[in-house]
Amino acid sequence: MAASSASPYAAPAASSVRRRAWLTDLPLLLVAVFWGGSYLAAKGITTSHTVVAVLVLRFALVVPVLVAAGWRGLRALTGAQWRGAALLGGILAGIFLLETYGVVHTSATNAGLIISLTMIFTPLAEAAVTRTRPSRGFLGAAGLSVAGVVLLTQGAGFTAPSSGDLLILLAAVARTVHVLAMARIKAVRSADSLSLTTVQLGTAVLAFAVLAAVGGGATPWATALDFGPREWAGLVFLSVFCTLFAFFVQMWAVRRTSASRVSLLLGTEPLWAALAGIALAGDRPGVLGLAGAVLVLAGTAWGRRGADAP
Repeated sequence: MAASSASPYAAPAASSVRRRAWLTDLPLLLVAVFWGGSYLAAKGITTSHTVVAVLVLRFALVVPVLVAAGWRGLRALTGAQWRGAALLGGILAGIFLLETYGVVHTSATNAGLIISLTMIFTPLAEAAVTRTRPSRGFLGAAGLSVAGVVLLTQGAGFTAPSSGDLLILLAAVARTVHVLAMARIKAVRSADSLSLTTVQLGTAVLAFAVLAAVGGGATPWATALDFGPREWAGLVFLSVFCTLFAFFVQMWAVRRTSASRVSLLLGTEPLWAALAGIALAGDRPGVLGLAGAVLVLAGTAWGRRGADAP
């Protein structure tokens, strides 16, 4: 009798838990999709002469919203937290410069897959800093990913990687430095995440504005005037969906699910980047490139599991 009477209640409870999980997972998956499409969007509205100007416009649309949403938190930051967040913002500015210049000179598919090496580089760098030895399985995953990138960047034959490929690779290294710095700067560990992100993006915008003023390239104002509907749509996509929406979804989701689940869902970003590049931009990586893409995805997935294993 106990088993039969409990059954009608157990099933709805399990169904409700699964439904709540999906309600959390779906926005995170959308973030991964948006991030995957961001490389194609950035490539579509940016040239080598407008990189800095586009970055100013992209983040100038976002920072005021973040300041308004987290004003109290910003006022509560200590001097050390401001300095730590500003340092992280400087690194973040370098990441966006490398990524955006890189995607101008390579395909969206290559950019999205090469940047995923951050998931391999970060645990390796952390192991070097803490003087611990990574597992053989993780080293195998790292080797698989690197082999995949080599194949991916060769196109139809074995040629030197493009300058864009190398810039994206440097961006992956810079992302690793950013993650390690965030973990090791003691002052920012206790900072409110909204305030921390606002200071970082504000610092990055300031850096971009200075570069735009002294760099001699296109100004943000002139670039905005040259934009047509397609370019404005791309900029809004990058600002609203890939930055503002993505940040608030991460803050919302991390309180409702595990960090591992968040990482797993956001880790599908390179897959969506490859799909967007092939389906929308006509990227044709060839047989070697496709094999490399598979190796990168397999290696990063394997490496993530190895890094999360106790």
